[in-house]
Amino acid sequence: MSDMTRTSPPDRDSRIDILVVDDERDFANGLVRLLTGRFGDLRVAAASSGREALERLTAKTVRVMITDLRMPEMNGLQLMAEALRIKPDLSMVVLSAYGTIETAVEALHAGAYDFLTKPIEPDQLFRVVTKGLERSQLIEENNRLRQIVGRQEVQEELVGEGPAMRSLRQTIAAVAQSDYAVLIRGESGTGKELVARLIHRAGARAARPFVTVNCPSIPENLLESELFGHVRGAFTGAERHHKGLFAAAHTGTIHLDEIGDISPAVQTKVLRCLQNGEIRPVGANASQTVDVRVISSTNRDLEAGLRGNIFREDLYYRLNVLSITLPPLRERAEDIPLLAHFFLRRSCREMGTGDKDLDPEVLRWMSTCSWPGNVRELQNFIRRMTVFGIGERLDMDLVRMVLGSEGSLHPVPAGTPKPVPMAYKEAKAEAVHAFTREYLTDLLTLTRGNVSEAARLSGLSRVAVQKILARMGEEAATFRSR
Repeated sequence: MSDMTRTSPPDRDSRIDILVVDDERDFANGLVRLLTGRFGDLRVAAASSGREALERLTAKTVRVMITDLRMPEMNGLQLMAEALRIKPDLSMVVLSAYGTIETAVEALHAGAYDFLTKPIEPDQLFRVVTKGLERSQLIEENNRLRQIVGRQEVQEELVGEGPAMRSLRQTIAAVAQSDYAVLIRGESGTGKELVARLIHRAGARAARPFVTVNCPSIPENLLESELFGHVRGAFTGAERHHKGLFAAAHTGTIHLDEIGDISPAVQTKVLRCLQNGEIRPVGANASQTVDVRVISSTNRDLEAGLRGNIFREDLYYRLNVLSITLPPLRERAEDIPLLAHFFLRRSCREMGTGDKDLDPEVLRWMSTCSWPGNVRELQNFIRRMTVFGIGERLDMDLVRMVLGSEGSLHPVPAGTPKPVPMAYKEAKAEAVHAFTREYLTDLLTLTRGNVSEAARLSGLSRVAVQKILARMGEEAATFRSR
């Protein structure tokens, strides 16, 4: 017997290690006796119908479920679909007296962990159940480690040691433990998408999809289709079925960035989805169920939108169950030196250069700037300094050159000569390169590395997107885990 099945699980009353489901009670009880004799320290139970099995699954923590395929009212495939919706990580084993390759393939495609035929050979049964128990224990351990790593990632990626950031880390850790809707507020560049990702990664849905959509970046007449999908022929140009981002995020999390910018018509559709847990693709006759956690973010004053009747009050209260407000960089100036060093190290790695350092005078100057673009503006400024900095130390002379070349709103330190700007052609090439990289990064993050979808949204050809990726030194696969 595997070591993974020897240790009795904690809190036996709250869990069933192995649940056997078969409408033939004698057969089910016989399997229970067989499994109890082999795994005497584990809790084995039987259910005589799919409905009873689902009640057990809802009330208890089940590790492995063995179900017959041929049952009245609810067959094994239907039971499996419902069971995996309730507990996606459940190890499902299906069995049938009608064991065909087609049935096995159908069951495995539907989410079964393994497949057995009647009459059951005990040794094969024991092997399959042992592997299912091992899989269950590994998943439980991975979930535990993910929570620990999630807390560490919050510490590492939310750079800053001031009171505002300490409070934000605590808030994220608390919010991640629930499945309620979250509204993230903050000025542009404060890190709203990062916080949304951290909430997802520290929560119970961490292993499931995370889909983010920048609502204003999609034309209004296409946003409904992108969010909820469409069927073929729904409108001119709809040549194939498109399942939409809510469906892509099923069992996971969807991040609706800049939710305050969506039109009243789309607000109504989002509200219906949040109320009923259903979406209806454009042109479809029926709705489909989705299970997603919604995290929205905005830099707008939604309360002003309510007063002006441009944002629905009922949607506002659906989105604003839990709320997080991100502080602007000017309100946590004590974190600017730490952030500057963090971004400098990252920029050096991105460019493949040796490590560089910031002159203390540069850090003092940075700490006095207002940074209206917040963390994103600071990061971009550090990137420019890394590009144009020749030596290992980035000093105020370099700051003046970068400020002069970009027409920055930041004040140039008094008493310093203005630098000679770059030639027009070089400055234009640099601006185009920066725009292209940022645009394609956002686009491929949105499509999770799907080049064909990125090409469709951008209006570029698939080959053009691939060529830009090659010039960036990136691969589409790197965006699938972002």
